[in-house]
Amino acid sequence: MLKINVESVTTILEHFLRQEIYKIGFKDAVLGLSGGVDSAVVAVLLARALGPENVHALIMPYRQSNPDSQAHAELAAKELNIHYEVRDISPMVDAFFANEPQADPLRKGNKMARERMCFLYDFSAVQKALVIGTSNKTELLLGYGTIFGDLASAINPIGDLYKTHIWELAEFLKVPRPIIDKPPSADLWIGQTDEEELGHTYKEIDKLLYYLVDLRYPDEILMELGYRPEVIKDIQGRIQRNQFKRRPPVIAKLTNRTINQDFRYCRDWGV
Repeated sequence: MLKINVESVTTILEHFLRQEIYKIGFKDAVLGLSGGVDSAVVAVLLARALGPENVHALIMPYRQSNPDSQAHAELAAKELNIHYEVRDISPMVDAFFANEPQADPLRKGNKMARERMCFLYDFSAVQKALVIGTSNKTELLLGYGTIFGDLASAINPIGDLYKTHIWELAEFLKVPRPIIDKPPSADLWIGQTDEEELGHTYKEIDKLLYYLVDLRYPDEILMELGYRPEVIKDIQGRIQRNQFKRRPPVIAKLTNRTINQDFRYCRDWGV
């Protein structure tokens, strides 16, 4: 059910990255390396698709980040032999909230995510490279990410893979063991883990999302499979509430040719 043919998926994604990057005149890519499994998998795919010399990574710790995050990010970069730099985002984030000590972890986490993306897009201009996304299908469906932060990118190779798939692909691509084995965390505050914040394990979430999204099972069948109504409602609500993060900004329609409504062309129109 949630198994993939890792060899076929790897081949498809390598071709996808080369095609999408090359056809618009680029040959290099940049990404943020967090020390987590998602960005590590994307880094491996990029190195295989473009060659390590054409992959540029930024590692962007905050002063309260888990030291393992930077260590694991550097481990992945060194094993792949890709170019990387470390940029500390603490001065920018702390300056932003200097006069607002009451700011909660969510606000600070969103600022960190957007600060990192600011660095990445500036870095992409320096390197003449495209920013590659590292958000998986589970995160995109649940809205578990920051709009214009970690959800931003020019190209996303793993957006149609659930978190469960990412772990499977990581095993095949030989991502360093410490990265695969550690609990998933956005590392936005001390002790934070994804599964604790979501209230469910990724294995549980992915199975339900597969039934809901891929197979389009109605609630009646889901309950027959043993899912509690409150769990179904929670996941469905997250998907619906976060639709705005998955689409371009809505434009008020005033003319007969409104962008994204009547003026709609393929992403690569004219390329």
